[in-house]
Amino acid sequence: MPLSPPSSPENSGRWRREAGELGRSLTRFGPSPGPRWHLGLQAAIAMAVPVVVLSAVGLEGIALLAATGAFATLYGGRLTPRERVGFVPVVAGVLWSSAALGVVAAAVGPIAIAVGLVVVAVAASVLVFGRSVGPPGPLFIVLIYGLSAHVTAPEAAHAVEPVLYLGVLAASLAFAWLVTAAPLVRRSHRGARPRPLSALFPSAFAEATTRTLIVRTAAIAVVGTAVSLLVDPERAYWIVGAGVAVLGVSASRRVALSRGIHRALGTAAGAAVYLVISVVPVGGVALGLVLGVLQFVIELVVVRHYALALVFITPLVLLILSAAGAGGPELAVERVIDTVVGAALGTVSSLIVVRSRR
Repeated sequence: MPLSPPSSPENSGRWRREAGELGRSLTRFGPSPGPRWHLGLQAAIAMAVPVVVLSAVGLEGIALLAATGAFATLYGGRLTPRERVGFVPVVAGVLWSSAALGVVAAAVGPIAIAVGLVVVAVAASVLVFGRSVGPPGPLFIVLIYGLSAHVTAPEAAHAVEPVLYLGVLAASLAFAWLVTAAPLVRRSHRGARPRPLSALFPSAFAEATTRTLIVRTAAIAVVGTAVSLLVDPERAYWIVGAGVAVLGVSASRRVALSRGIHRALGTAAGAAVYLVISVVPVGGVALGLVLGVLQFVIELVVVRHYALALVFITPLVLLILSAAGAGGPELAVERVIDTVVGAALGTVSSLIVVRSRR
């Protein structure tokens, strides 16, 4: 059957329907996948407590950076408590290793950071997509690499001592694991027999979708890093991270376009929220509680409305970044621009399709 020409009434109607569906996605919530308050509570505690404790003992300079340990709690939400106890340490090890690579690259120089970003993004996509890890995908592995390089670079405005930073991160990751293990105090959770990790996360390397996602991630990392070198190399990880976030864990072009639009609009609104929060004189302890509330709301919303989740995700990440000395309107504007560029790269990458070998 011949394809309809681009200007045919059939195609015009299809494009109007697609545009209408994208518009409606901004004004409605998706179906609920089930209760998530317990996951939100775990992530909120893992994020807030280290910040509050370090701030209370006078270490506000590194307190916000300890919040990154909570990233480990964002993986494996579909697992039982006993299964998460075995899985979260694996995630924590990957996140800490990525951070350590960022620290080493920062000590070498900007070119090493750029090369490392591409390597980490590709390796993370191979690991996450190839082992069917699922949401939130390779995003936080890439993000923690870039953040670690950013805050420990010798030329940073308020550079953090690398060994101290990695030690604080290790402690916060360990605390995140304890938080995910807390449900095991209930006998009903302890009695459930865990499935082996090989069964929970089967290999998916043979699937065309997996190879497509890996190639798309590589393209985003290479192009995003190259673009950032022309503007500001320190912003590369945000551009690449935005592109990887738009990619998500789906190879659907419609999903990529929808997430790209949601990402750009949600980040712009979230940057405005950050500016409001940043001008309020809030101490480290109170700020830790704010981060915990933001993380709790994110976990409730992110599976139902991506743009609305970004309204909370953006100020949370920008507050953590502000610990490195950059803050205010400049940081917000830069991150909105970087997100738009990254979202565009993520959307365009959906044109890449790796065909099945059969």
